[in-house]
Amino acid sequence: MNPSAPNPENPKLDQIRLLNDRLRRTRTGGRIVATRGVHALFGSDLGDLLRTIADFDDFGPNNDPYGEHDFGSLQFRGHRVFWKIDYYDHSLQSRSINPASPAVTCRVMTIMLAEEY
Repeated sequence: MNPSAPNPENPKLDQIRLLNDRLRRTRTGGRIVATRGVHALFGSDLGDLLRTIADFDDFGPNNDPYGEHDFGSLQFRGHRVFWKIDYYDHSLQSRSINPASPAVTCRVMTIMLAEEY
């Protein structure tokens, strides 16, 4: 099964993937945070790093087993960088009850160095 293929049996999955891709590609529909390590190494190059993350499309069963496009690992200027999207309620106090619904979900993409994970 291709986790990126549309899944007519689970339209919520398709919506989650679409919203995650929108945040990653356009930086809209959520929040993006970067760790201190990322800021320390790439502070002046964060725009380039965000563009590299936006272009990421290496999703497969090893890094995207549920087909949500919520995690990626890539090399950037000699360093392994991870990004991860999590789903919270709008108060950021607990997990979202429905990650497919922007009405009840705030997406947060965290960018970190692999050694910070």
